[in-house]
Amino acid sequence: MASVLSPPTSPPTGPGPDVGNRWVREVPRAAAADQAHKVLAELEGKLFESAVDVAVCEGERLVGLVPIERLLAAEPATQLGELIVDRLPISIAEGADLETAAAQAARRGARTVAVVNGSGTFLGLVPPEELLATLNDEHEEDLLRLSGSLAGVTRARSAAEERVPSRLWHRVPWLLLGLGGAMASAGIVASFEEQLQTQLLLAFFLPAVVYMADAVGTQTEAIVIRGISVGVPARHVVGRELTTGLIMGALVAATFFPFAQLIWGDTDVAATVALALLASCSTATIVAMALPYGLNKAGRDPAFGSGPLATVVQDLLSIVIYFAVGTALGT
Repeated sequence: MASVLSPPTSPPTGPGPDVGNRWVREVPRAAAADQAHKVLAELEGKLFESAVDVAVCEGERLVGLVPIERLLAAEPATQLGELIVDRLPISIAEGADLETAAAQAARRGARTVAVVNGSGTFLGLVPPEELLATLNDEHEEDLLRLSGSLAGVTRARSAAEERVPSRLWHRVPWLLLGLGGAMASAGIVASFEEQLQTQLLLAFFLPAVVYMADAVGTQTEAIVIRGISVGVPARHVVGRELTTGLIMGALVAATFFPFAQLIWGDTDVAATVALALLASCSTATIVAMALPYGLNKAGRDPAFGSGPLATVVQDLLSIVIYFAVGTALGT
C-alpha cells in the first residue's frame, strides 16, 4: 500500500500550497503482472501529460511506481511488478499540503508523488516540475519571511522587479510629502525665533532630539513591518513596544541630562532637552506602530510609505514637543 499524506484537520501557520491543479491524470498505467514488452507496445504512440513513472496498480489502487528508464531497459518478458523501485510510493490526498509531500519526495529521491481520493483510488501523479516549483516557491517564501519582507510574496517580488516608472510612482509621492514636512518644520522653528535668540543653546540640541526620536521610531517600524509580514497580530506588539519606547526614552533622557549639565552648565536647557527626548521617543513609538498598521489595513505596502511618512510626522512632533517643553519650563 502507498503511504498516504492526508489533508491536515487544521491548517498550520503559513500553510503551503495544496495539491490543487498541480497533478496530472494522463500518466502511464499497468498491472503488476503485465510484461514489459506489452506495456511498451501499449505506450507507443500515446501522448501523456507526464511519462516519468509508470503507475503499477491492482485494480484502482496503486502498488508502486516504475521509472520509465527501467521499463525501457527491462527484458521483454519481465513483469512490471518486478521493476517496482518503491513499493511504498509517496501518495497525497486531494487537498493535502503539497509542500510536505514535495519535501518528502526530495528526501527519498522520488520523482513524482501519487494523488489518491478519499477511498484510496489512484487518480494521477504530481510531476517533477511541479514538485520542483513547489519547493522553489516555499524556499523563496521562507527567505522572505526571515528577512521580514513577507507582506505577501507577490507584493515583495513586484516591488523588487517593477520597472523604473513604477518605482517612481510608488516612491515620489511619499518623498514629496517628506519635502512638505521639511518646509513645515522650518516654519515651526521660525515661529520660535524669539525664543532661540534668547537662548541660542536650544538650537544646538534640536537635531539631536529629532534624530533620537527618528532612530527609536525606525527600530519600532522595522519590528512592526516584520510582524505584519509573518501575520503577528497588533495586540501582540503594541503593549511591549509602547513599554520599550517609554523605557528607551527615559534611558536616553537620564543619560543626556548629567552630560549636558556638566558640559554646558545650564540646568534649564539640560532639563528641556531631557524631557523632550523622553516625550519624543515615546511618541515616536506610537507613530511608528500606527502608520504601518494603518497603511497595511488600507492595502498599501508599508515598506514604501511608512518610513517617509513616519519621518515627516515624527520630525514635526519632535520639534513641537521640544519647543513646547522649553516654553513650559521658561527656557
